Amino acid sequence: MDSPTYHFSLLSLLLLMFFSVSGQTQTGGQIKHEKQHHKHTFRPTSLFVFGDSYADTGNSMKGVSNAWKPPYGITFPGKPAGRFSDGAVLTDFVARYLGLRSPVPYRMRRTVMPEIMKRGVNFAYGGAGVFDTDIGIPNVTTQIDYLEELIKHKVYTSADLTNSVALVSVAGNDYTHYVAINGSFQALPSFIASVVNQTSLDLMRLHGLGVTRIVVNALEPLGCLPVITDLFLLNHCDDTFNNFSALHNSLLNRHLLRLNRITHKHNHPPTFFVLDLYTSFISVLTHPTTYNIRQLFKPCCVGVNASYSCASVDDNNVKRYKVCDNPKTAFFWDSVHPSGAGWHAVYTKLRTMTSFQRLRASH
Repeated sequence: MDSPTYHFSLLSLLLLMFFSVSGQTQTGGQIKHEKQHHKHTFRPTSLFVFGDSYADTGNSMKGVSNAWKPPYGITFPGKPAGRFSDGAVLTDFVARYLGLRSPVPYRMRRTVMPEIMKRGVNFAYGGAGVFDTDIGIPNVTTQIDYLEELIKHKVYTSADLTNSVALVSVAGNDYTHYVAINGSFQALPSFIASVVNQTSLDLMRLHGLGVTRIVVNALEPLGCLPVITDLFLLNHCDDTFNNFSALHNSLLNRHLLRLNRITHKHNHPPTFFVLDLYTSFISVLTHPTTYNIRQLFKPCCVGVNASYSCASVDDNNVKRYKVCDNPKTAFFWDSVHPSGAGWHAVYTKLRTMTSFQRLRASH
């Protein structure tokens, strides 16, 4: 992996896969709510979601996004519904942990009753980054603008925001876009610093709007995504790409420590939390049987050959993809997104981690 051209073609392919395929839980294809019994548990009334396809539950454009095409959604809700998986995604599991229903996608805001809107809104959009990644895809700053407009129109009060949680998903679209445009890895470390800095500005803006608990995901191990492992015919993760994730996460943790110092209030929990997807992904891929996962790096849904991908059809509308026999045993649904079972496994690990548990602590 010494050639810059080789690096560029590799990450360009990753970019294409990101964009081409770009409280509750899933049990037997259904969504169930998690009960909260502890009397000292923080009980938010709403969840606001920002970011990309790991969190999008229906904002991406119909007719363009694969998330609205079969076989996406076959496990939950039983048909394509705008989720980049066969079933539930990150947003659904975080909502479940908080004792909430998954918030309504922003694109549906005019079609639901006010009481549904009070549960929060999902602004996340498949393919988005903290910076612009493609025409027509709102970056995280723009997504926060949408929330601010709703606040200005008095859809949400200051009390609503105080009793809410914000989830921000940053899964790497900025990096794939950057390398595709610039064709080099040489300046990527400095760009990673720019992405993390912009992320911290977005987080502080949410805090300034009145949200008191804000959780942002650590970057998943990019070198474990099938789009990378398939290229090398690997049955393990690629260290080079995982090192990019590690740098991002190290800088993010440093920023969040600083932000929590700035916003600290005596006898109050921190404002900013990390959702450690990196550790969770690695845990599942290292100990798959613990999570009832048997198919690791091979996606459940793939194109019939390299010219096609999951959800592809030919000019005669004949499907040109194939789906594994049991999506509930595969970690990945397509080349970059976990399956519903994969997300459930990640969530199972997250629930054991102190940083995630503190999200519900009242003190």
